[in-house]
Amino acid sequence: MKIEGRNAVSEAINAGTTIDRLVVEKGLKDAGANKIIDSAKSRGIKIFFRDKTALDRESTTKRHQGFIAEITDYKYSELEDIFAYAAEKGEPPFLLVLDGVEDPHNLGSILRVAECAGVHGVVIPRHRAVSVNETVIKVSSGASAYVKVAKVTNINDCIDELKERGVWVYAADMSGTSIYKSDLKGSVAFVIGGEGSGIKRLTLSKCDGAVSIPMFGNVNSLNASVAAGVVTYEYIRQNRNGV
Repeated sequence: MKIEGRNAVSEAINAGTTIDRLVVEKGLKDAGANKIIDSAKSRGIKIFFRDKTALDRESTTKRHQGFIAEITDYKYSELEDIFAYAAEKGEPPFLLVLDGVEDPHNLGSILRVAECAGVHGVVIPRHRAVSVNETVIKVSSGASAYVKVAKVTNINDCIDELKERGVWVYAADMSGTSIYKSDLKGSVAFVIGGEGSGIKRLTLSKCDGAVSIPMFGNVNSLNASVAAGVVTYEYIRQNRNGV
């Protein structure tokens, strides 16, 4: 798997991601480029300097910014890892559960939101959904190196387990109560639906409730990553005093 772009490569290095090979465009001398190169050298990463045309040919996203890193496949977490991380931080578990998000740009943006907001983990289904790939890593601007992502066989079974462990599960759905009138204190997981189809009926029925985002325009729905950002930061507002 390849990681491309300055932010993504820099964060991968800082997070201790195993990088098998780092390809850098020849002639880069700015401070940002030198910082990445020095960090890679200090960690013993093999660096290969190539002409820009060589990186253009190798690039998947075509926006490499002079840096392409080859890593082993993305390492997913287990649900237990997410709970352990929350316990380590002394915080009630806070998760995002994605029901069939297929656009890698949405998943990348959601991981970026999750990392910025201190979400303990993101759950994605094993089938009929996008996995963490090169585009996701690039769009996340390095957040994928820090966010715990659990890939599960069945989202509904995962919701049952979350509820058994004391997590309140809310679907982000237009049928719900306004999120600004909902009590979101404590251990919470938000279910975010996929593009177009939204949250599946059975999955919706499994949730403890549903929360909606008020709409005042002619379009009555938000992009999945934008919706994730809105509900996530309302949770932050309600749970972290003084923020």
